[in-house]
Amino acid sequence: MDYSPLWISIKTSVIATCITFFIGLYAANKMADYQGRFKGLLDGLFQLPLVLPPTVVGFFLLMIFGRNGWVGQLLGLMDIKVIFTQAANVIAATTVSFPMMYKTARSSFEQVDASIIDAAKTLGASKRRIFWKVRFPIAWTGVAAGAILSFARAMGEFGATLMIAGSILGKTRTMPIAIFFASEAGKEEEALLWVSIIVAISLTVIFMMNYWLDRQQEKMTMGKGEAYEIGSED
Repeated sequence: MDYSPLWISIKTSVIATCITFFIGLYAANKMADYQGRFKGLLDGLFQLPLVLPPTVVGFFLLMIFGRNGWVGQLLGLMDIKVIFTQAANVIAATTVSFPMMYKTARSSFEQVDASIIDAAKTLGASKRRIFWKVRFPIAWTGVAAGAILSFARAMGEFGATLMIAGSILGKTRTMPIAIFFASEAGKEEEALLWVSIIVAISLTVIFMMNYWLDRQQEKMTMGKGEAYEIGSED
């Protein structure tokens, strides 16, 4: 029994989540303030991988990073190969998990009271300072939830990964791909083992997210109660 798909899945999901976290934050912050005529179109493009079939996403990635793709040709000049490598795993996982981070973070940023942002601008704070000192701390719970959901989505990615990374044992084969090929080969016990592992990891991640969000909500409720009591005493 080769357990490399477990470590490859975890490593891929962690790296993809880190990339998605920062790119998603940047895009969500920009879109939360953007009011141009193309907002709907840009928002749709950012969320497109969420609704497209994974095979379609994989096809587009092949068109971009493949031998004849513009990025693939550019990387080829530097003797860098992406297709059927661990880098392809990360690219596929990042692409399909990005909408989870972007959508959740953007919704959290848009719920921040605009008067607080305006007050910070009036005091002369820069956009970067407003983001890190005002908007991000207030929307932190939603941002964290988006990161956790992105990790879970990256962990379960199958279609796009299979198309651009393949199923090379010990190199690109992740747990979802291992489940597919074990099932195809009639190895039901092996497939069931991988299913049990990925279900256990996903349930643990979701449980931890819900528990953490509930704790944060309790702290906010207690903080509001204490503020009300202090105001009543005054």
